Amino acid sequence: MNIYVLMKRTFDTEEKITISGGKINEDGAEFIINPYDEYAIEEAIQVRDANGGEVTVVSVGTEEAEKQLRTALAMGADKAVLINTEDDVENGDQFTTAKILSEFLKDKDADLIIAGNVAIDGGSGQVGPRVAEILGISYVTTITKLDINGSSATVVRDVEGDSEVIEASLPLLVTAQQGLNEPRYPSLPGIMKAKKKPLDELELDDLDLDEDDVEAKTKTIEIYMPPKKEAGKVLEGELENQVKELVKLLHTEAKVV
Repeated sequence: MNIYVLMKRTFDTEEKITISGGKINEDGAEFIINPYDEYAIEEAIQVRDANGGEVTVVSVGTEEAEKQLRTALAMGADKAVLINTEDDVENGDQFTTAKILSEFLKDKDADLIIAGNVAIDGGSGQVGPRVAEILGISYVTTITKLDINGSSATVVRDVEGDSEVIEASLPLLVTAQQGLNEPRYPSLPGIMKAKKKPLDELELDDLDLDEDDVEAKTKTIEIYMPPKKEAGKVLEGELENQVKELVKLLHTEAKVV
């Protein structure tokens, strides 16, 4: 099977993030593989091990993403590709990324494309479905189980606390939800092998694209931190009095009733 994984380098949201001039300050920030993409990488490796084939991890970004791509190779992916947009794209969006990825993938004869359900920095969940739409292939989002049988796939997807089963033909794009698997940690042998695995770097010119082709459709005006939460109140006394006080506070302070 010819399997591709769409990977994004993201801020580690469990570490401290600061805002400067309406933008996230990258100095001192920690970067990781987007956690949902880790599920995608793990699932791709498991599908390859069960069905044969090759796993290629693709990322759009700057040279800094090489570290995360090497981590994906250390996990067990066979190849990695960085599409470097540092000199060509100043302010991209989901359309930009999807356009670049689909242009790369259009002649790759991919049987299966796996992406993360969302990126934890933006949370739009748009890139995977946009790529599938441009390529003209079927897609299923938020999957929690994937079984491949020849040229078809049986998928279980998460739907608001329940699940549904979908059958689809390959080629297929799916987006990975938490619970799909348990991503492995790169082993020492895997890290050593990753140094010798191919990591190719492309630019927009290599895909016959120019800046106008991938110009963002949206514009970010400002990024800001959410307001600090005020301390909560603890109601005391008889239950009946607590209920009355709660209703009063919801009306006068929270203004929700």
